[in-house]
Amino acid sequence: MITTTTNSVEGHKVVKYLGIVTGETIIGANIFRDFFAGIRDIIGGRSGSYEQVLREAKDTSLMEMQQQAMARGANAIIGIDLDYETLGADGGMLMVTASGTAVYIESL
Repeated sequence: MITTTTNSVEGHKVVKYLGIVTGETIIGANIFRDFFAGIRDIIGGRSGSYEQVLREAKDTSLMEMQQQAMARGANAIIGIDLDYETLGADGGMLMVTASGTAVYIESL
């Protein structure tokens, strides 16, 4: 399936718009990741554990969105937007939302 953040796919004509599709993932960060990320914040550098959690949440949201699109008969999703939010009283949960427009395209 072709997925893109643009509103069209170069070299393809949108034949049918099949509606908005979404994928959501809410993931919790555990205490060990929080501890090591805190140390990383103090000494500097990237937090590999948090980056991995973000990648997993993004990939899961995109996969869920693609499954919805396929169920509608789409072969592409255009106009994809990814949003990241923290949830919970202490911000201990991360929500990643992917949304886009499911379409059926054909080559020009």
